[in-house]
Amino acid sequence: MIDFYYWPTPNGWKVSIMLEETGLQYRMVPVNIGKGDQFKPEFMAISPNNRMPAIVDHDAPDGPLPVFESGAILLHLAEKSARFMPTDRVGQKETMEWLFWQVGNLGPMAGQLSHFVNYAEGEHAYSKQRYANEYNRCLGVLERRLTAREWIVGDAYSIADIIAWPWVLIARPLGQPLDEFPNVSRWRDAIKQRPAVQRGVDLGKELRRTGPRSDEERRMLFNQTARSVAEQVRQ
Repeated sequence: MIDFYYWPTPNGWKVSIMLEETGLQYRMVPVNIGKGDQFKPEFMAISPNNRMPAIVDHDAPDGPLPVFESGAILLHLAEKSARFMPTDRVGQKETMEWLFWQVGNLGPMAGQLSHFVNYAEGEHAYSKQRYANEYNRCLGVLERRLTAREWIVGDAYSIADIIAWPWVLIARPLGQPLDEFPNVSRWRDAIKQRPAVQRGVDLGKELRRTGPRSDEERRMLFNQTARSVAEQVRQ
């Protein structure tokens, strides 16, 4: 059994989709980021970065194994299930490249853009434009990669596709239509049709936030520093 510490966001969807695709048994453990659950000592022991997603694999050979950060979690689940990772050396190398590309490029750029679109609209015009441009650039990288190929790596759907897809799913709400990226649009739609992907995105949908956040919720989510996190943990 896997405990899946989760709040419904694109980062969380990467892991919920992977769990649904592999069919591994898991239990969702909601971590309410608006109420500060991410600062509880028991969660920080699993995810020292106080961020979702995180898992605890209770079936690991040496006992319960905590894993944090989405890339590391997907690698762990691919190894555990023997699925969605190529078996040849070149395929494994390319999968790792695109996994780290998402972790270091597409995800952070989309995440920062999402902050300015959803929480700081009308503020910091330069910052918003910078992240919008970088997100557009990343989509261009993916567009070129998907030229004459169905999936990001080789001939098969893999964790490289799973980890990148959630941040492309929300392109339009981020102000980036996919009209200029036909390969990305085709790839996005193909993955969206997968039943396991639909289940992964729907997981915990009743928890999704609607409406503006309170000042207390914004304090929990934004402008955290090393000192403020330490103070939260002590509370």
